[in-house]
Amino acid sequence: MQDVPELVAQAREGRPRAVARLISLVEGASPQLREVMAALAPLAGRAYVVGLTGSPGVGKSTSTSALVTAYRRAGKRVAVLAVDPSSPFSGGALLGDRVRMSEHASDPGVYIRSMATRGHLGGLARAAPQAIRVLDAAGCDVIVVETVGVGQSEVEIASQADTSVVLLAPGMGDGIQAAKAGILEIGDVYVVNKADRDGADATVRELNHMLGLGESRGPGDWRPPIVKTVAARGEGIDEVVEALEKHRAWMEEHDVLTRRRVSRAAREVEAIAVTALRTRIADLHGDRRLTALAERIVAGGLDPYAAADELVAGITGGG
Repeated sequence: MQDVPELVAQAREGRPRAVARLISLVEGASPQLREVMAALAPLAGRAYVVGLTGSPGVGKSTSTSALVTAYRRAGKRVAVLAVDPSSPFSGGALLGDRVRMSEHASDPGVYIRSMATRGHLGGLARAAPQAIRVLDAAGCDVIVVETVGVGQSEVEIASQADTSVVLLAPGMGDGIQAAKAGILEIGDVYVVNKADRDGADATVRELNHMLGLGESRGPGDWRPPIVKTVAARGEGIDEVVEALEKHRAWMEEHDVLTRRRVSRAAREVEAIAVTALRTRIADLHGDRRLTALAERIVAGGLDPYAAADELVAGITGGG
């Protein structure tokens, strides 16, 4: 058993091994998870969470690395949570700790962690909210959550981040794909990377047009900016950071940041509660109660909704 108070104290001091152990407890749904979350609760809530998503090949890892460099220049402690597809063999993260971010590996002010989605839809690992809480409590100023980026699964990043950055690249049909996947509804900042390629200006125009379609923003509402970058050369990254800071200031001024975080916490509580119920229902698969309900449905004496009500009542003590 891990000494949780000691691990938390070491994580607060910026010791990467302690942070790694805490996140491992989270990922493994350790019996000590409740103790970990209770210890972290009063320490979290200060970090700025930036979600970065986009289709494969647009340069997410390169852009993330360039963002880390920019924030480190500003003296910020930065964490990167890179959520990767799960390995079908080990259940681990296929892409490891991101080779492109190796330049930050020896920087004590940067913490990089890959997490596997383990088949969880939505582009984020199920344990991501708790991992973000660990990194926040460990004293990180900025947490960049980089998601898998495969189709509609990208949309979930909006529910986990304070600010969502959508990355696109010219010549990939990203504008149309973004509209199809609903990504245009979640972006707070849009970045057209690889802007030295032909078609970058056309991609910006297409994005502007799509963002304007059906637009119903008021005078004081946030209008997502579009920033052109060449992340491999660090070009345009300062402008991305400036756009992020402007969005953060706008959210604080309009009390949007607090509302987003309250909504995020509510979804986290709901997910934990639903998981607990599913576990208890799974335990009943071999139980006579569930089998009896199923038999009554097959015999026509009970409908599935009434059976579900009986099952929930039995589990929660409501009947």
